[in-house]
Amino acid sequence: MSKSNLQLTDSQFLQGLRTGNNEVLTALYKKYYNLVLKLVVNNSGTSDAAKDVYQETIIVLFENSKKPHFELNCQLQTFIYSVAKRLWLKQLKKNGGTFLIKEDKDAAIADVSEDISFHEQQEQDFEKVNQSLLQLGEPCATIIKDFYVSKLSMDEIAEKFGYTNADNAKNQKYKCLQRLKKSFFDKGAVLKSEIERK
Repeated sequence: MSKSNLQLTDSQFLQGLRTGNNEVLTALYKKYYNLVLKLVVNNSGTSDAAKDVYQETIIVLFENSKKPHFELNCQLQTFIYSVAKRLWLKQLKKNGGTFLIKEDKDAAIADVSEDISFHEQQEQDFEKVNQSLLQLGEPCATIIKDFYVSKLSMDEIAEKFGYTNADNAKNQKYKCLQRLKKSFFDKGAVLKSEIERK
């Protein structure tokens, strides 16, 4: 029997997320999607919006499951509902106006503000890295993506870019990384000063 049809415990779901188990992920999607769908549709949303919120909720859960000392201090269902509620409320506010979320009378709420903040920080950092990569130019942007995203070896990168050997490619990657770090942290400083001015 496939795991997507099994009743998994909260800790089995978390363990499956940590290890990237696709069957566990599928089971997780099936198990709690209707909870989020009901929340979003009952509060001025569509099923497409619910899918987006659920996707982001699972990402928040995944990011937290990777933290070494993360422990659920409530049921997984409560955590998912609470994160989805916070994300949907944020979306409604972004679209203008203030909304009172109609609560599901059976739903418990957990304080997930720290988890959401962590997720938002991750998103900001990811966006800063993307912007820094765009400004880095070629061949640096592609070298870094090839190595860290596409997982190409230094030999493959050397061949692709015409370097005489892997060591030369590695030196170039190092220089590119130094430039990326400088650009990334400069952006962070600019961002920080902009926030402090507001």
